[in-house]
Amino acid sequence: MGLLPVHLSTLLLLSFLLLVHPCTSITPQVLERASVSEQPQSSGNTTGSGKRTCPGVVVCRPGILLPVWLPLNPPLGEQAGRAVVYFLCLVYIFLGVSVIADRFMASIEVITSQEKEVTITKPNGETTVTTVRIWNETVSNLTLMALGSSAPEILLSVIEVVGHNFNAGVLGPSTIVGSAAFNMFVIIGLCVWVIPNGESRKIKHLRVFFITAFWSIFAYIWLYLILAVISPGIVEVWEAAVTLLYFPVCVILAWIADRRLLFYKYMHKRYRADKRHGIVVEMEGDLPPKAIDMIMDGKLSDGGACPGSPSSVTASVQTGSELDQSKDQVVHILKDLKEKHPDKDLDQLIEMANYSSLVHQKKSRAFRRVQATRMLIGAGNILKKHAAEHARRSAGQEADKATCSHICFESAQYQCTENCGSLSLGVILEGGTGQNTFYVDYCTENGSANAGADYEFSKGTLVFKPGESRNEIKVGILDDDIFEEDEHFFVRLQNLRLEEGATEGTGTPPKGRLVEPLNATVTILDDDHAGIFTFGQRVLRVSESTGMLAVTVVRNSGSRGTVSVPYRTEDGSAKAGVDYEHAGGELEFTNEKTSQILQVRIINVEEYEKQENFFIVLEDPKWLKRGVSGNPTPEEEEARRISEMGKPVLGEHSTLEVIIEESCEFKNTVDKLLRDTNLAVVLSTHSWREQFIGAVTVSAGDGDEDEGQEQRMPSCFDYFMHILCVFWKILFACVPPTQYWNGWACFIVSISVIGFLTAIIGDLASHFGCTVGLRDTVTAVVFVALGTSVPDTFASKVAATQDQYADACVGNVTGSNAVNVFLGIGVAWSIAAIYWQVKGKVFRVDPGSLAFSVTLFTIFAFVAMGVLMLRRRPSIGGELGGPRIAKVLTSLFLFGLWFLYILFASLEAYCHIKGF
Repeated sequence: MGLLPVHLSTLLLLSFLLLVHPCTSITPQVLERASVSEQPQSSGNTTGSGKRTCPGVVVCRPGILLPVWLPLNPPLGEQAGRAVVYFLCLVYIFLGVSVIADRFMASIEVITSQEKEVTITKPNGETTVTTVRIWNETVSNLTLMALGSSAPEILLSVIEVVGHNFNAGVLGPSTIVGSAAFNMFVIIGLCVWVIPNGESRKIKHLRVFFITAFWSIFAYIWLYLILAVISPGIVEVWEAAVTLLYFPVCVILAWIADRRLLFYKYMHKRYRADKRHGIVVEMEGDLPPKAIDMIMDGKLSDGGACPGSPSSVTASVQTGSELDQSKDQVVHILKDLKEKHPDKDLDQLIEMANYSSLVHQKKSRAFRRVQATRMLIGAGNILKKHAAEHARRSAGQEADKATCSHICFESAQYQCTENCGSLSLGVILEGGTGQNTFYVDYCTENGSANAGADYEFSKGTLVFKPGESRNEIKVGILDDDIFEEDEHFFVRLQNLRLEEGATEGTGTPPKGRLVEPLNATVTILDDDHAGIFTFGQRVLRVSESTGMLAVTVVRNSGSRGTVSVPYRTEDGSAKAGVDYEHAGGELEFTNEKTSQILQVRIINVEEYEKQENFFIVLEDPKWLKRGVSGNPTPEEEEARRISEMGKPVLGEHSTLEVIIEESCEFKNTVDKLLRDTNLAVVLSTHSWREQFIGAVTVSAGDGDEDEGQEQRMPSCFDYFMHILCVFWKILFACVPPTQYWNGWACFIVSISVIGFLTAIIGDLASHFGCTVGLRDTVTAVVFVALGTSVPDTFASKVAATQDQYADACVGNVTGSNAVNVFLGIGVAWSIAAIYWQVKGKVFRVDPGSLAFSVTLFTIFAFVAMGVLMLRRRPSIGGELGGPRIAKVLTSLFLFGLWFLYILFASLEAYCHIKGF
């Protein structure tokens, strides 16, 4: 950060040298009052002879929104005062653009984080529903992310052309080229400098980088060709249109490189898991989903997930390795914290891991930009604020039970045989003060079982008196001698209240609430058949630390008679004696017995990412006793006939695949951390109230992001920046929250506000340059380009120090530079070229200063890219950082290129050197 004042001093010195030269005398000011529409293609463009004039007096023009400050020729002191006012206003508007760009980038983060569900299939045929990102990371970086970070430059170019009656502007294109130079030389040089001594950062995704680097240089070569070679001084419609069309071509090629579509087919694809790691890759075909259940640490879960976890798994579709790395990172963080803090319980470790995971996970370009802006304007460290808020919410949930009673069923699942007579369902009360009486209604509802035929309809009210913590609901079960499938019905809790006959509610704040499970499912097991014997699922996942694994064999569709079911284990990739102990024998189901448990010992060999499988096989059941004997009565003979209708058979899942892997509790913890540390959730806002509270709150800015570090008190600088920006913060708190329309409402309003402020910036910059005697070309490449690039500078600095790779710094610079030309100049010049074509005229653009700046930047960019590639040598280790001497020399060299670019561009603007 200390480099920025040095560069500002250099800029001021350069400006002073330009001011004292005779050709930049600031004494005379001329206001051009001639109507621009009367001479649409003369001012600022090539003359008929093709010679570019270099007048000694800077001509002032009315701005798009702001008039020129009159009188025209004030005393020197007043003129200096005007320059200071213009400069301060320019800085303050830049602050406003940074604040609204914060909201803009937050909306982009929410938009690009949208997800969809796909089905993944593992090599064993097992399928599950997975949530994946809709937006490809490369596409989002080159489209919405690039638009967000470069919106002022792009909009300035478009607004300038439209606002000046579709004449070619100077500020917009010059700002784009000047910003590209600042990004390429100063930002990358700063990123090289800030890496700690001895460390280095290397670009990981070279394919995408080479594509964006090529386009970032080709964009400016193309700009030179259409200005000075193909049709000098004239931009034709096809040239402007091709410039704009290069943007989607660049995005598509980068996407192809990212997805390797030149080597892999990409039609009719779905997602499956890699054989070794279970990471998301692609395959053809579409298999029907199959049920999966998991068992971890001896706990059974239905629905394909560990107990307490959702059935869908959060994943990233960018690349399989990135999904694997994100989970590995969380696993590594948890293990490290457990080793460093063995005295802390799991909940404390999770809170510490929450912040540490936020700090270390890969962050998008939008997040880096928002993070840098908020720390700059006194809005605090996003990550620390989110971790602190998460801790407060967790503490609040536990504290809620101290004053609010929670009422629910004791279990969500109940079962009984149809001859049991009645079934009792437990309802429990937890927490609260113990001084209130609660009334809660219940009622039964039909499922596949019908009231009056299979069970007795029941409806009533439970009363929890002070001190009571448990009540029961009794439901009558009706028996018959008809063979039928197992059936179920539901019992629901509702209408919790404090008084008999009162409306639903327990006061404010609530003294009690209904919590999950609110609904209980009761399964009635038929007892008129010998039964169908099966495992409850086809696949079980078990932790290698489980020890003795208990597997349940269930008896469905009947429970009459005594049946023996043989079983045995078979090897898969897991071997008996190494991963588990062989087991075999028979399970005996007595009359009306509906389940039995077999046991297999799992051997813990402490393998990380273990995934081995073996099988438990059920053999044909044997009917030992049929429930009737002796001299049967006619009723017993009828019962015998009914039972003979269905002998004991094996069900759908007669073979169980057991997959041995790591602990389910650990997996649940990792999945929870992945959900809690979603960066889109960190940046998103849900209400205007939340935004206004954030706008008036000052928080500590930059600081060391040590794991678990609590928020520190704001510094004097934080208070100063908060007071300076509080007007903008409150004003832009009126922008719709990012949760509205999935971020699009915030996106549309924010970009509209940025466009309005950009128009003011263009006028202020032009008036400031006119006041101090600087041409628009110099003002653009120095002051405007610097102002629009400062937030990106801070964001890149943070990304360089915190990211493992250099992609976020170097790759984003190259992508942004290309997008600036294709969108900023392509859109503006396409509009103007079409406008003049319709009028039967041509769109003229002076190739002089702009073509010279483009040529200069292109040459220096080639040199800079060559230096970065040379730094990948093993002696340095990567594009950023490296040994101290190499690091310092590279940074100084890149800073020198930027200084030379500013110097030569300024000298050409004042005709000291010949341009084009």
